Amino acid sequence: MKPQRAERRAVPSRLGMPSRDRPAYPPTKGLRIASLVPSATETLVALGLAPCLVARTGFCIHPAEALNDVPKVGGTKDVNLPKLRQLAPTHVVVNVDENRRETAEALRDFVPEVIVTHPRRPEDNLLLFEQLRKAFADQPGVNERAAALSAEFSAARSRCRKQDWPSEKVLYLIWREPWMTVARDTYISTLLAETGWLTWPDLQGGEHGAGRYPTLAGNETWLRGIDRVLLSSEPYRFGAAHIAEAQALCPQARVQLVDGELLSWWGVRGAAGLDYLREISDPSRCNRTAP
Repeated sequence: MKPQRAERRAVPSRLGMPSRDRPAYPPTKGLRIASLVPSATETLVALGLAPCLVARTGFCIHPAEALNDVPKVGGTKDVNLPKLRQLAPTHVVVNVDENRRETAEALRDFVPEVIVTHPRRPEDNLLLFEQLRKAFADQPGVNERAAALSAEFSAARSRCRKQDWPSEKVLYLIWREPWMTVARDTYISTLLAETGWLTWPDLQGGEHGAGRYPTLAGNETWLRGIDRVLLSSEPYRFGAAHIAEAQALCPQARVQLVDGELLSWWGVRGAAGLDYLREISDPSRCNRTAP
């Protein structure tokens, strides 16, 4: 079983651009949005667009009260396209890392507007807010809410950068059997770098693919130099029972359980993620802490 979620930079890719071969669509009454990305779904709700949501994935769970009545159309990797077609969305929000390219291509057969998100760094949240603002600028309150989200994120980033952080070598684990971690050009890694936490191994994963989430053998020599191991709550739900196992992997390191949603979900959660990172990076915290 492989992780379901990952992070990308919030700018349009070629999948999101209009095509000359795009089919003509009959007029649709009203805005009908489908979101196939958990972080994007939560952000759309924050922009006041919950009443326009007509579809989501089973992983789009926040905020629960706004999504209870929104139909599910499978997962991020296995979207039920026939069901989604029946729901007649005018817009579908996808993500380069979370969703398959063939899914995005198939959507073009029946969706007027496919919005492709691609955040890879914390600052890309600002690009994301602007991307969604432009897409839905004619909806009441969207412009104002997008501006507020941008201001909130910028303030959180300033709070983080006001402090001098000691440098630490960090292993961020997202899976076990086999152990899996993150490359340095992922959203998670660049977020952690805001407090001086440098993820290992020293790898760039590239634009997409498995290289962004490398697998470890467990006997790499650099593991002995790791200062801190972070056990994420998602996509694999690490818990207290895994601390000893992780400690054996990096005997000299501190081992911490961390909230994977706050450290990997982008968009509206970006500001809270930075504040949470500041909290768990505090040197005065004990070696083994839960989220």
